[in-house]
Amino acid sequence: MESQTKNEIKFLEGPQSRWYDFKYTVNVFLEFIKGFRGLHFVGPCVTIFGSARFKEGHKYYEQARQLAGEIAQLGFTIMTGGGPGIMEAANRGAKEVGGRSVGCNIVLPIEQHPNPYLDKWVNIKFFFVRKVLLVKYSYAFVVMPGGFGTLDEFFEALTLVQTKKIQQFPIIIFDKEYHKELLDHNERMMKEGTISANDPSLYLVTDSIEEAINYIKEKSIVAFKLQYAKAPKPFWGFFEKGLKSSLKWLPGVTKVRE
Repeated sequence: MESQTKNEIKFLEGPQSRWYDFKYTVNVFLEFIKGFRGLHFVGPCVTIFGSARFKEGHKYYEQARQLAGEIAQLGFTIMTGGGPGIMEAANRGAKEVGGRSVGCNIVLPIEQHPNPYLDKWVNIKFFFVRKVLLVKYSYAFVVMPGGFGTLDEFFEALTLVQTKKIQQFPIIIFDKEYHKELLDHNERMMKEGTISANDPSLYLVTDSIEEAINYIKEKSIVAFKLQYAKAPKPFWGFFEKGLKSSLKWLPGVTKVRE
């Protein structure tokens, strides 16, 4: 194709179906309503991101399982993407200590089944809707070893905190060795000026479960003045269902996302 001069440029024609856009918008709206309705009573959560590919017995699986159990005992609901691997480990860790465990499962061509350790879950068709739900209900985010999806979720949460689209909720990167190259790249971005010098302070990098727990206590429970209380009762007229656990529930402030 020959290049065109400034006065000769003709723009390419592509799909411009208003009806398609309208149907797509309605479908997205319905997905959000389904997610909001399904997760309305989950309470303050900590979302744990990580790979679906690690099996029981793997170091990362067992770390996620133990860490989630410790977080659940603080009164938080553990939220994950609802699938296998690290997600299963985190939900399992919460259930093993009597905590609450929820998931936002993604519908894929090769179906991803919700793991068996969930008290409640929603099946979502769109990745971006799922990410909104994973962020909306959480007062802290834990990034375990994972792949593209995990990094996508990490940078989504980090960008929202950096740009103040959500409040400064703590972000924890777990396992220094696994994330070494990622952290090196973050340092490179800081040196090149593409991120601010204080942006690395928006997350904690640790190998210590105890340090992660103390960080969540300080940056979530204390910072947002969360108090132990009974979970709110669902309203029968809306056919709502709550969640049960042996732990006390932590109510919190309303999160704002623009």
